[in-house]
Amino acid sequence: MQQLNYSLYTHRRKNILTGQWVLVSPQRTKRPWQGEISGTDLEERPQYDPNCYLCPNNKRANGDINPYYKDTFVFTNDFPALIQDVPNIKMNIKDLLVAKSEKGICRVVNFSPRHDLTLAEMSVNEIEKVIETWQDEFYSLSSCPKINYVTIFENKGSMMGNSNPHPHCQIWAQESIPMEPALELKNFKKYFQKNKRSLLSDYIKIEQKMNERIVYENEHFIILIPFWAVWPYETIVISKRKIPNILSFSDHEKKMFAVALKTITTKYDNLFQTSFPYSAGLHQAPTDGKKHQEWHFHMHFYPPLLRSATIKKFMVGYEMLAEPQRDLTPEFCADILRQLPEVHYKHKEK
Repeated sequence: MQQLNYSLYTHRRKNILTGQWVLVSPQRTKRPWQGEISGTDLEERPQYDPNCYLCPNNKRANGDINPYYKDTFVFTNDFPALIQDVPNIKMNIKDLLVAKSEKGICRVVNFSPRHDLTLAEMSVNEIEKVIETWQDEFYSLSSCPKINYVTIFENKGSMMGNSNPHPHCQIWAQESIPMEPALELKNFKKYFQKNKRSLLSDYIKIEQKMNERIVYENEHFIILIPFWAVWPYETIVISKRKIPNILSFSDHEKKMFAVALKTITTKYDNLFQTSFPYSAGLHQAPTDGKKHQEWHFHMHFYPPLLRSATIKKFMVGYEMLAEPQRDLTPEFCADILRQLPEVHYKHKEK
């Protein structure tokens, strides 16, 4: 069989986590761009903004006053997408109109009291405190009756729909296992039942051998642009040890996870010397009371930027009607990210 030169020719790649496909068209990288030029988050923000409803001592939209917090601050979302007080309702009309009620809890986690401090510019110790807060919230929410999945995610930057620039993330806990982790669960199970091994553990071994898409790795975590990546500079952070969730971290793994998060967010900012937008989230085992030996902890980063701080990748047309498509190959993008410095561009010695 002829070896595919995936740097030259159009081809499709399979996402082994979801079973879905992505079309890769490397020959399109030469096309000129006359589309939208987006704005950037280049403005310098103050350490404290009296008009920000997430800063310490400020009034939130619902009238509550934030405490004078000194590190992380967690509160129940004032405008949640999921609530607990929902009647049990189901509808099924000939399997064509199907619906059911969904209960849940939504929380907000401020990373720090600083209005201007993103993960990329926080210290490793400060990021560790964020991770500890995630652990506390995951434990608390997963202990609630009928909470079967907990999603911890961050939308960074106005380009990703962030409604408040104060660095924060959200936690949504709900009855059902959402579609993306449900697809991953299906494929984790299928692989584990057939091979008695972790899908991602075996995948990591291949990536380490090929060494084409790895961006960074330390003793406990590896960061790479997955072979099936959809977004140009999409990355996945994978624990080298097969663990189900963040409660399984040793103290050293927790620190190394903080180092990994600081490294990839710094590299993102350094790429176009801007506060790099993204949506990111932890994919952990369901909290439905089952052991889930097949699950392997990982975290996704989905950044939209394509060619510069103002040109982004759009998911329209073919992507919406057929399947995801990308121009820049994952190998090309991984090489760029890998060579970027791990010191933030704002902090370099002049």
